[in-house]
Amino acid sequence: MYPAPAFEARICPPDQLKARIASLPRPLVFTNGCFDILHRGHVTYLAQARALGAAMIVALNSDASVRRQGKGDDRPINTLQDRLAVMASLGCVDLVTWFDEDTPIARILECQPEVLVKGGDWAPERIVGAAETLARGGSVHSIPFEHQRSTTALLDKIRQL
Repeated sequence: MYPAPAFEARICPPDQLKARIASLPRPLVFTNGCFDILHRGHVTYLAQARALGAAMIVALNSDASVRRQGKGDDRPINTLQDRLAVMASLGCVDLVTWFDEDTPIARILECQPEVLVKGGDWAPERIVGAAETLARGGSVHSIPFEHQRSTTALLDKIRQL
């Protein structure tokens, strides 16, 4: 039998998050999303977000949370456990956790990140947790898309084949 992959240690249940972030270097970057089918746009964005701090936490929408976003009855394509494993395997990610609510505000308040980041389709003032992060003296960033990709467009393309 083979040992569990080392990246699995980066998966952090929400109830362990406060204890686990205590050992991470600061400034701490926080981002979130579905990250259903990881593509070039995602990994470019994540690497750019990570460069804004010394460590990065990614919070994923639970499967139920994704379904409530109205992305389609068949979404997410990949289960939360699969999405967590893929995200945890990326070198730019220090911890990956999840949230079942419609927004990640509870995880943001638990983590108290110095840097809050979302993709270019989010105006900084619309980013959940922006007001709280700014009030603590942190910064909020909306990283412009460098590669125009989307999971929805990718799925549409696959379905047409």
